[in-house]
Amino acid sequence: MTVFSLFAKPPVFDKNASGTGNFGALPDWDLRDLYTADDAPEVARDMAWLTKAGTDFAATYQGKLAELPAEALLKCVQDYEAIDIIAGRLGSYAGLRYYQNTMDSARAKFMADAQDHITTATTPLVFFSLEFNRLDHGQLSELLSQNADLARYKPVFDRMRAMRPHQLSDELETFLHDASVVGASAWNKLFDETMAGLLFAVEGEAEELNLEATLNLLTDPARAKREAAARALAVVFDKHIKLFARVHNTLAKEKEIDDRWRKMPSAQHARHLSNHVEPEVVEALRNAVVAAYPKLSHRYYRLKAKWLGLERLQIWDRNAPLPAETPHLVNWEEATDTVLSAYRAFDPRMADLAKPFFTKGWIDAGVKAGKAPGAFAHPTVTTVHPYVMLNYLGKPRDVMTLAHELGHGVHQVLAAGQGELLSSTPLTLAETASVFGEMLTFRRLLDAAKTKAERKTLLAGKVEDMINTVVRQIAFYDFECKLHAARREGELTPDDINALWMSVQAQSLGDAFDFMDGYETFWAYIPHFVHSPFYVYAYAFGDGLVNALYAAYEGGLPDFQEKYFAMLRAGGSMHHKDLLAPFGLDASDPKFWDKGLSMIAGMIDELEAMED
Repeated sequence: MTVFSLFAKPPVFDKNASGTGNFGALPDWDLRDLYTADDAPEVARDMAWLTKAGTDFAATYQGKLAELPAEALLKCVQDYEAIDIIAGRLGSYAGLRYYQNTMDSARAKFMADAQDHITTATTPLVFFSLEFNRLDHGQLSELLSQNADLARYKPVFDRMRAMRPHQLSDELETFLHDASVVGASAWNKLFDETMAGLLFAVEGEAEELNLEATLNLLTDPARAKREAAARALAVVFDKHIKLFARVHNTLAKEKEIDDRWRKMPSAQHARHLSNHVEPEVVEALRNAVVAAYPKLSHRYYRLKAKWLGLERLQIWDRNAPLPAETPHLVNWEEATDTVLSAYRAFDPRMADLAKPFFTKGWIDAGVKAGKAPGAFAHPTVTTVHPYVMLNYLGKPRDVMTLAHELGHGVHQVLAAGQGELLSSTPLTLAETASVFGEMLTFRRLLDAAKTKAERKTLLAGKVEDMINTVVRQIAFYDFECKLHAARREGELTPDDINALWMSVQAQSLGDAFDFMDGYETFWAYIPHFVHSPFYVYAYAFGDGLVNALYAAYEGGLPDFQEKYFAMLRAGGSMHHKDLLAPFGLDASDPKFWDKGLSMIAGMIDELEAMED
């Protein structure tokens, strides 16, 4: 069941955010579908209801689950779900307002107070999963056989009972729940507020820039500007490196303590359980990607060095545009039309599902002072709708980010029909719709390319995005594995963490690169390491899965659209084996991942052939 936090269901963060300019009227969120204001009477009403509902739930059910007949157990689960919805609604509103301006102390206070209230109000519910997991397997099976509505929740029960070997005493679990607001979430807020407040003095820029705007310069056509941005990032990261090392040391140690008490076999195991994916499947993915580094990233970056006329690449060249690429800023109207038309060409229903995001205030697109960096799609609760956050700077990659986040949004809208507890999709599958949305948009643009140069630019851009999604994220995963393993041996200095970062960077990017002094600190700004340990492999999982799905689509698999929509509607109600079976795919087959990696290699083959 849900462990209540700031978001009852976490936002799905984008891997590559960019961050203002004259791109037309960029939309802002209209959060009134959640609450009209932080002091609205409905907020106070729901806070009070949540407190009473939590107390009543415990009074009604605590110590009695083993005695409940099927109908009463169903009512218990439905009561829990109703509490989940109100807690999620309050947490979503507080969190989304905060992310709009993390430097606003009033918003920060409202969020902290909301989180405290939700944590306190839901503490009486901690017993539920613990007591439920003590139910005898045979007894539970009998109850499920007696009531079809109760049996519908079996996927939720299976995921919850997967934690059965790792749960602690009721008293300890309650303590950890209460202490959560001063644990990881407090360090998360420190990280977010620090990052949002950083300013970078980039040589040649009239004003200091925030993180998003500075990172965006790494894709500038002018190499000197890219270098200036990279060096400015390094200066500021180094200035704050002790703080970032403290955040990572503390969070990794907290996780080690939690894992040790819960007898988790590895630091990654809790993420695998939450993703409902077997460790050997993730290991097969990781090994396939690492083995493919030479034919993917190493080969591509040697090709890119040739295009740029360089003997060696520096880190500020990694996302440089091609020399023949005409700088093109995409206004918001064009970006909207590009993505919606790509969605519509696949299936009109997909565009219809995406359109309200643009017309009803479900997207916050502009770069603003204090706004959180990055991009995400947050499902809020199934009785409302998702919200998408971007930091739109008009780059072609920002259009792909829009396509990506809208894919999440469409998925979340469709899955909402499952209800609050069954709608939440494991991260590995949550990335499927987003990456598929990107692929649809890319293929539409590629088909419309009028010249060889335009096709080359599009192909190169897609290859870079896929390398960022697969190679870079698996390198991130290896970095996290090394960091958490090393932290279990003792405190890590900033230099220790820097060395771990560089070991995976050199391995994944290949022999075309030199690394400037200062790049060793660039682990510091990656939010996934702080917010969601081991989240990152889900991107590679999703990309490989989508490549295989898209190959089935291009191959003319009968009724592909219907099967695809059914997969999205399933939300978290099915295991990945069952979801992929209609497409003839099986992620547990080690050879499965080679299909997706071969698609990337094939694009690089085409780019190399263009050199002849």
